[in-house]
Amino acid sequence: MKAIIFDLNGTMINDMWYHTLAWEEILNTDLGGNFTREQVKQNMYGKNHELLVRMFGEGRFTTEEMDKLSLEKEKRYQKAFLPELKLLPGLQVFLEKAYAKGVVMAIGSAAIPFNIDFVLDGLNIRKYIPVVVSADDVSISKPHPETFLKAAQLLNVEPKDCLVFEDVPKGAEAAANAGMKTVILTTTHQVEEFSYLDNILHFAPDFTDPYINGLIE
Repeated sequence: MKAIIFDLNGTMINDMWYHTLAWEEILNTDLGGNFTREQVKQNMYGKNHELLVRMFGEGRFTTEEMDKLSLEKEKRYQKAFLPELKLLPGLQVFLEKAYAKGVVMAIGSAAIPFNIDFVLDGLNIRKYIPVVVSADDVSISKPHPETFLKAAQLLNVEPKDCLVFEDVPKGAEAAANAGMKTVILTTTHQVEEFSYLDNILHFAPDFTDPYINGLIE
């Protein structure tokens, strides 16, 4: 392992509950949908525009309307989550250890830069993670491998030498499609939801897990 690529939401920070609530309010209260919480949760992958199309179909919104809805959703999420903004247990120590050992690191996320900056600057961890691939940097979202392959390219590391940390099946699938192994943080989904994938090395609740700590010696 020469490089680590982190998904962000649900992987570095345990915030997916707040995303779910923000989307639920936008989709049902603001837009008149009638979606269950489980439906919202299962569609929370890829870009915000893609989620809106999945939920309401093509042609319901203009690009400008989707831009506005996307930003409003993130503002509501950030306002609600800010008091709880912190890294998953053990991650600060893991970042410091990897950084000291010369392991290069990146974020590969479907989040928009507005949200990624919220975490990197809010938690003062940008020095550890100089490379960021956001929703704005790719044309095709996870489970397509573009996000992770672009991160590897920017890190100047072969895909096979990258380890991905993820929390959702579509993200783990994207890692598999990129030829990368992954470790899953069980913050959002159950272990059985990943049963169709064969690139998963380990499941862990957070970064205090002994297996994760043993990855960097």
